[in-house]
Amino acid sequence: MSATAPLHLAAEIGGPPRYDPGHYTGLARLAEHGALDFVTLGDSFARPGPDALAVLSRVAPATGRIGLVPTVTTTHTEPFHVSSAVATLDWVSRGRAGWYVDVSTTGAEARLFGRRPAAPADELWREAGESADVAARLWDSWEDDAEIRDVATGRFIDRDKLHYVDFEGAVFSVRGPAIVPRPPQGHPVTVVDGTSGPARETAARHADVVLVRATAPEQAAAARTDLRRRAAAYGRDPDTLRVLVALTVDLGDAETAPEPGLESGPPLAADGSYYRGGPVDLAELITRWHRGGAADGFHLTPITPGRDLERIVNGTVALLQHRSLFRTFYPGGTLREHLGLARPANRYAPEGGRA
Repeated sequence: MSATAPLHLAAEIGGPPRYDPGHYTGLARLAEHGALDFVTLGDSFARPGPDALAVLSRVAPATGRIGLVPTVTTTHTEPFHVSSAVATLDWVSRGRAGWYVDVSTTGAEARLFGRRPAAPADELWREAGESADVAARLWDSWEDDAEIRDVATGRFIDRDKLHYVDFEGAVFSVRGPAIVPRPPQGHPVTVVDGTSGPARETAARHADVVLVRATAPEQAAAARTDLRRRAAAYGRDPDTLRVLVALTVDLGDAETAPEPGLESGPPLAADGSYYRGGPVDLAELITRWHRGGAADGFHLTPITPGRDLERIVNGTVALLQHRSLFRTFYPGGTLREHLGLARPANRYAPEGGRA
């Protein structure tokens, strides 16, 4: 990776469940003020709280540039409905949507649905990969100019530009076409935590952005190299993959207790996911790792979002901007443009359709 390659930064805005949309809107606007690529909002069937995808659909019209990436669990959910919901988020945000693909592993979560028992991780991640595959096919099932809206003839859609998916997976089948027109980005951005295990294979095959956890820049660089190698083995251009180091950050002072369950510790704890220090030191860490080719950027999870995100944006990010290491404005309008990723061609359209 070139030392002059763009630095990508993203942040998590979740935390203890909140039912005030203004809370999430305020955090997303703060991240947008710092020109971050995107924000994520964590979710799972194991925790109470509002649905992340619905929350970010509410945040979308209150923001203008920041990418919006909710966690979407592919286990126990219908791929057709998931693809429709993510496409809708891309429409209401005018091309700023992504989805953070995750799986549900516990028996307690499985019993919430009562349809099947918990499955092994490798099986769940194969299913997640199939969900990502069929979602992309459904997004392509409408050509970009399928809508004709011809009032004179009463024709809304050119049926020749709708395509059946006819997907047969291990645990589901989808015929299609989609019920939502092709999203503004073509494919909303797919994010996967590919730190280890079967998730890495799914990430290499389907993700646009891969998160990894590492205790040293050499470890992060090795993970990035491995992901790029695997992506190339699947016929992908590895330069279309963005690998971000995932780091939980605590920028509180010595008198501030960490969130329950997280121990205080050295700047990089043993699991490689926890940083405790000041905004300036965090900027130094990001600079050193990125310039050394360890990763394309960082995904930061503030331990206390209302406090730490402000210190990230007005401290860490401001310093990176001052040093001309991170942008001060958005050069484009879509999340793919923020990440330097092209709009995918349509696999079903003649000559791939509009890219």
